[in-house]
Amino acid sequence: MMKKGDKPIIVEENYQVPIEQVWSALTDLEKMRQWYFGNIPAFKPEVGFNTQFNVQSEDRIFPHQWRVTEVNPPQMITYTWRFDGYQGDSFVVFELFKQKEATKLRLTVQILESFPQDIPEFTRESCIAGWNYFLKQRLKEFLEKTID
Repeated sequence: MMKKGDKPIIVEENYQVPIEQVWSALTDLEKMRQWYFGNIPAFKPEVGFNTQFNVQSEDRIFPHQWRVTEVNPPQMITYTWRFDGYQGDSFVVFELFKQKEATKLRLTVQILESFPQDIPEFTRESCIAGWNYFLKQRLKEFLEKTID
């Protein structure tokens, strides 16, 4: 389960594209909709920016609420990640590291307030699987198909 005090969840991936291209995929609304969540209504990489959208999983709806808390282009963006109507709060940090013509991404999820223990989507395993899917499959495929 994802509880306050747990060690952070860290997922890393390397992409064979320049750091600016990865940054753009993480912060440009139209690009985010292509690999991340297709129904993000708005996004700006600006401290204080808020957005909310629903994601359905089986018979449950999870109202995602994000608030950007830190931005340092093109190296890092942090936002809180909570679900309206559910206990729990976390933040996600996307850190980018330039590696010659490639880019390393390190995602860190830190739990600030424990999530409900009886909902499968709030398990640590589900969180890790979700980020592996988004970063190692969806984002990787998106970046590879956009290489000129």
